[in-house]
Amino acid sequence: MQDQKLNNIVDQFAITGTVESIKPLGNGLINDTLLVRTAEADAPDYVLQRINTNVFPNVEMLMGNIRAVTRHIRKKLEAQGADDIDRRVLTFVPLKSDADKLYTEVEGEPWRMMVFIANAVTKQAVNPESSEAAGEAFGQFQAMLADIPVELGETIKDFHNMEFRLQQLKEVIAKDPVGRVASVQPIIDDLMQYAEEMTVAERLGREGKLPKRICHCDTKVNNMMFDQQDRVLCVIDLDTVMPNFIFSDYGDFLRTAANFTAEDDPDMSHVGFNMDIFKAFTRGYLRSARSFLTPLETEMLPYAATLFPYMQAVRFLWDYLSGDKYWKCNYPEHNLDRVRNQQALFHSAYALKGEMADFIKQQ
Repeated sequence: MQDQKLNNIVDQFAITGTVESIKPLGNGLINDTLLVRTAEADAPDYVLQRINTNVFPNVEMLMGNIRAVTRHIRKKLEAQGADDIDRRVLTFVPLKSDADKLYTEVEGEPWRMMVFIANAVTKQAVNPESSEAAGEAFGQFQAMLADIPVELGETIKDFHNMEFRLQQLKEVIAKDPVGRVASVQPIIDDLMQYAEEMTVAERLGREGKLPKRICHCDTKVNNMMFDQQDRVLCVIDLDTVMPNFIFSDYGDFLRTAANFTAEDDPDMSHVGFNMDIFKAFTRGYLRSARSFLTPLETEMLPYAATLFPYMQAVRFLWDYLSGDKYWKCNYPEHNLDRVRNQQALFHSAYALKGEMADFIKQQ
């Protein structure tokens, strides 16, 4: 990308300092991300991002959500008398021409800027220590947003809606566009026998028994920043922050972190639900989230741990039967291996629900 174009984009934002360099940052799969270095020692560096409108088509809603969330968290931290607030919550940079606008459009592409958090790192490793820190951080994130006074929009509609995901699957089974249904009928039969049980959250929501809260909806261990003393600074990657059942943040973390192997490992003997990671994450999560969780939400946490591998098995199967159009596949049966992996993880977690419930009661 031309340096002049990038400099012209940066120049639209109300930054401090003089741009010294603009270089790619990280290896994110959704948005293009660049690090903007400034020449002055007392000026911060910045992160420049091009927002992927294929994933997030409503940029105004997306950035409105982010503005509301970051402002609310900042107010909470100020009220608590927290120190180092600029490193405890992301700071998005407004446009020079409009202090209330946090993005610009150039050649039809939306761009945004935020202050780079210096002397901070993300972690890739999942272990009991990082899982407990993640549980506490994401629970605290939800707790701080439990009383946000504005209504946020869904940046990805029906993202974690199990009824919607099952309907997608049923529709592609009926159409069988690439002739694969017969070969996976036993998998379909197995998943469908749990459909009623796995859609209980949506039914309880309609009955008014289960509230939707503001959730992160992408609770990976690398979506937190740590300081040099290994303490969590803040939660990052806020694009998927939206209303959902709290199971989204709790269950989605465990789906990836508590699997003994990668989600596409074709050897099912490697797959299993790691109770050490479950216990560590749950300890941290309940420590910070008890302030707002209802008894029903707490009671249903084991359901959440089974829901997300089930949901992902359904989604991978939908893509396999559709002809592998959504997830990138490195070989013809890649999606099918993912299906079998998540199906095995679901059954492993399902068998441990009683043990999970006993652990939660002890906390």
